[in-house]
Amino acid sequence: MKSQIVIAIDGTSASGKSTNAKLVARALDCVYVDTGAMYRTLAWYCLRHRIDVQDARAVAGACRKWKAVLHCVDTGSLRAARLLVDGYFPEKEIRTAEVSAAVPHVAAVPKAREWMVKRQRECLQFGNLVMEGRDIGTNVFPETDFKFYLDAQLEERSRRRAADGVRENLAMRDQRDSQRAVAPLMVPLGAKVINNSNLTSEQTSGLIIAEVRKRLADK
Repeated sequence: MKSQIVIAIDGTSASGKSTNAKLVARALDCVYVDTGAMYRTLAWYCLRHRIDVQDARAVAGACRKWKAVLHCVDTGSLRAARLLVDGYFPEKEIRTAEVSAAVPHVAAVPKAREWMVKRQRECLQFGNLVMEGRDIGTNVFPETDFKFYLDAQLEERSRRRAADGVRENLAMRDQRDSQRAVAPLMVPLGAKVINNSNLTSEQTSGLIIAEVRKRLADK
């Protein structure tokens, strides 16, 4: 890859965004960016400091005050961009049920999304990116030539969540994400849509990798 690129992977909950984004990042030697983890980190911070996540002004204020900085870590098999708070990444804490319940409220705050988009775009300082989320191709990097949208049948996505030990109403989450006033979940213009209901992670990531390499070769 001679010039810097951003591979945007959007999609519904439990459509395999994280797993496939990591596989693609490893295969193409890119930095992996989990934007969902960034919103989770903000939600964790708000809960920790007793900030009402349903108070948009309070959440916006937290974005102005908290000491959060981007950092790129190399785990040996994967390079990843993370949002550190006071030098700490709450890797386990942001995956609790309490944080999961708070995330949608935080993510719906316009000022919070504005703050996050700036940080996400700043990840370019780390090099080529594979960025996964719900508004990468539509809002964070709409100019990228590498847009992918993952989806799967609701029954299959619910099965995946249950296999991970997570109980979540995905139909309600889909509706909430798609009807959000700011940066709603939608298929980005020009994105390649992949329904992986009957595909393995290796097959799904293989389709993305092959498409990226083809487009790079055609440039």
